Amino acid sequence: MIAIINYGLGNLSSIQNMCKRLGIDAKVTNEENEIKNASKLILPGVGHFKRGMENLNQSGLKPLLDDLVLNEKKPILGICLGAQLMTKHSEEGDIDSLGWVDAVTVRFDQSKINGLKVPHMGWTDIKTTSKNPLWLNLPSDPRFYFVHTYHFLFEEKEEISAVSNYSYEFACAFQKENIYGTQFHPEKSHKFGMKVLENFNKI
Repeated sequence: MIAIINYGLGNLSSIQNMCKRLGIDAKVTNEENEIKNASKLILPGVGHFKRGMENLNQSGLKPLLDDLVLNEKKPILGICLGAQLMTKHSEEGDIDSLGWVDAVTVRFDQSKINGLKVPHMGWTDIKTTSKNPLWLNLPSDPRFYFVHTYHFLFEEKEEISAVSNYSYEFACAFQKENIYGTQFHPEKSHKFGMKVLENFNKI
C-alpha cells in the first residue's frame, strides 16, 4: 500500500483517484501505523510553503517521515509543494524545511522570464537528464502539467533528473537514493503522469 500523506495540504483525492484508476493500492492517511506499514509514501502539496512546513511540524509527522525516509530508506515521491518541502529552505516564507536533498526553493527570477506570467501554469515539455526509474517506458515527447511560482535550485546537479523551461531552464524533477520529487503534477498529466505513478509503484 502507498500512503498518501495527509498534512492538511495537497491534491489528496486527485492522487488517490488516479492511483485507483491504475489499480494501485493507495490510501490518504495521517495515521502513524498506516504510514509505517506502507510500502511507499507520497508527499503531495498545493499551497503556501510556510503553512505546509508548519503543518508537518505541528502534526508530529516530521520526525516519523525523517526516520522512514532517511533511516529506513522507504521510497517517497514528493509532488509540487511536497517536493519543494524536501529541499533545505524556501524563499516563500523564508523558512527551513526537511532538508532531504541538496537544494533550495526559489521564486522565478522576474529579470529572466521576459514578461511571462507567474505562476507558471499549464502543459510544458520536460527533458530527462538521468535514468531515474520514474522515466521507464515514458511516452515520447513527455509533457506534464505545472502550477508553481517557485522552483528547485540544486547545489548537487547530479540529483537533478529532469529539467523544463519557462524562459530559462529550471530543475523540475530529482532523485536522491529513495527520495523522488516532481515539480509537475503527475495526477493531472494524463498518460505521462500515469506512467510516472505506475513506475513509482513498481520501485
